[in-house]
Amino acid sequence: MSQWEPAARLSYWAFHSNRRPAYMRFAYLQLGSDSAAEDAVDATFDSLMNEWLRMLHMDRLDAYAWTVLKQRLADRQHRRSPWPRPRPMDMSAFEAALKEAHADQYEVLTDTIRFYSAVSRLAERQRDAVLLRYGLQCSAGEAASVMGVDEATVRTHLGQAHRRLARLLDTSAES
Repeated sequence: MSQWEPAARLSYWAFHSNRRPAYMRFAYLQLGSDSAAEDAVDATFDSLMNEWLRMLHMDRLDAYAWTVLKQRLADRQHRRSPWPRPRPMDMSAFEAALKEAHADQYEVLTDTIRFYSAVSRLAERQRDAVLLRYGLQCSAGEAASVMGVDEATVRTHLGQAHRRLARLLDTSAES
């Protein structure tokens, strides 16, 4: 990095500062621990730093970075211990139930587990869009920026996800 032009160095650190918070939140949602999320995000930015000068010539730099993050998350998920552990999205169901003190906690828990189970069955891009939009409370524009796609693409993924979730949840309610 010391051999880079100042503009390239500034652009990398600006990208890092801009994306790291969203990448950390998304990684935590996928991995379920701060340390695992930090390891995956750090590995992502290490990879991006090694490719940064080449990336500056890409049309969709954000999309490439998102792909690298997703690969690092997949790497971390495959390295997990061999014994069964709750998936992070399943654990967030318990967190949601605990937050809803005024509601029937069992009902909140079962509904949230059903929802996350259905979300896990979505296509990858649809799942990413849903988790960013609703799990992390990003606007469609923010989700698009993080994923490196157009906002219309995120809206399309969300629309497809809503239709698929409606079918999955309707079917699972009958079971």
